[in-house]
Amino acid sequence: MESALKPFRVLAYVVGVMLLVLCLAMVLRYGFDAEGMSKVVAPIHGGLYMIYLVAVMNLGMKARWSWPYMLGVMLGGTVPFLSFYVERMVTTRVETATAAAS
Repeated sequence: MESALKPFRVLAYVVGVMLLVLCLAMVLRYGFDAEGMSKVVAPIHGGLYMIYLVAVMNLGMKARWSWPYMLGVMLGGTVPFLSFYVERMVTTRVETATAAAS
């Protein structure tokens, strides 16, 4: 399970930062008519989010999470700042489960 936790943690932070950058790009696009940044950032965030979903599925299957919990973790990458909170919650849960299994 530890091998699946590291990619999840990295991707949670990367997707969270990219989502914040995307929010800035959307403000620039719709508030100031500067759409150049959003044309670059949006596809990058989308691709990274898809990889994040795969990492969540991998960790969720290994940790035997319920589907509603797994979907909640997946949605963590769609709300600004939520992915950082979800990452901390998931890391604590997995570390606790790993320590209990030892």
